[in-house]
Amino acid sequence: MELWFSEFHTPDVKHSIRVNKHLYSKQSDYQRIDIFETPEFGRVLTLDGNVMLTERDEFIYDEMMTHVPMAVHKGIRDILVIGAGDGGVVRELTRYDRVKRIDLVEMDPMVVDACRAYLPSNACRMDDRRVHIYFENALRFIRRCEGEYDLIIVDSTDPFGPSEGLFTREFYGNCFNALKSDGIMVNQQGSPFYSEDARAMQRSHKRIADTFPISRVYQAHIPTYAAGYWLFGFASKKYHPLDDLDAESWEAENLYTRYYTTRLHKGCFYLPAFLEEMLREVEKKEAQ
Repeated sequence: MELWFSEFHTPDVKHSIRVNKHLYSKQSDYQRIDIFETPEFGRVLTLDGNVMLTERDEFIYDEMMTHVPMAVHKGIRDILVIGAGDGGVVRELTRYDRVKRIDLVEMDPMVVDACRAYLPSNACRMDDRRVHIYFENALRFIRRCEGEYDLIIVDSTDPFGPSEGLFTREFYGNCFNALKSDGIMVNQQGSPFYSEDARAMQRSHKRIADTFPISRVYQAHIPTYAAGYWLFGFASKKYHPLDDLDAESWEAENLYTRYYTTRLHKGCFYLPAFLEEMLREVEKKEAQ
């Protein structure tokens, strides 16, 4: 008998992956955690039935979350990562010698434990001396911070359920306060393709644009995420993601990447017409 994992992207759209083995399944205080072994995507982490990452395509997400801001702001030393208990974002950040501190706030210690055991290629740098892990509520943690970080990466699950509070106006305001005067915030913005996801993306973008003087959206193509099309937000107090890109300095870092390049960096901010229209729609409402 064949075993398949299926995730509903909408009530009418389902994405299925054939499974060789169900490696891990536990219910934490916050969510159900499963890890599957699959022939096409390698190991797959799901939370409450939603795909968080696969070994096959996680590099796209993690590289675009980290290298975009790192190529813009050469002075990034102190970083706050919210979520990302799998360790992929931390792994990419620790590749930079200039980084001095990475504070990782993850509410669910069982996610970290599961990924250490079953996804070591992601969790391999969690014990780096610069990484400090805090198992607590990110909303409470960030309220205590002021002018402390050069970069905040919000690697949350979708804006429903446990992570809903990480998409509010209050949360983005707290992120603004926690950043230094030239700080950057990067967050995952979901997919703009299906209607419910698109509305959530618009709400989030409006709240970020209301909070930060510079707010842009960029894109990547991730096969196992909804519609294979994913968005990220770049918000900053000072730096523009294109005007302040320092391609020469980033390339001098000599980091091997499989998705991100400085050429792609420029292109990922040029959005299709339907998405530009969706963003303009909420930006106009903001201006009125």
